[in-house]
Amino acid sequence: VQLQASGGGLVQSGGSLTLSCAALGSGFGGQNMGWYRGAPGKQRQMVAVISAAGATNHIDDVKGRFRISRDNAKNLLYLQMNDLKPEDTAVYYCNTLPPGEWGQGTQVTVSS
Repeated sequence: VQLQASGGGLVQSGGSLTLSCAALGSGFGGQNMGWYRGAPGKQRQMVAVISAAGATNHIDDVKGRFRISRDNAKNLLYLQMNDLKPEDTAVYYCNTLPPGEWGQGTQVTVSS
């Protein structure tokens, strides 16, 4: 399945963004999925994951602020991000869990 992330942008600290990931091809509904992020000088990290059945998990740094969700009927994965902080600045990627080939990602920049 091919994945295309979108929805990033520049936002002030405390603001919100919703990222979307469109899955092209078949099989999305049966895949465990995740959002990952990579910042300059830092290792790419997993941010949130959602199982095919909809069970979710988020890293401690984003718990209570970010929410991963999916719409299997539309082949879409989402990441709702609230109360954004400058340290959330990164390129955000959607991928399977475990990750396959990486796409381009979408840039999120949070200004202080």
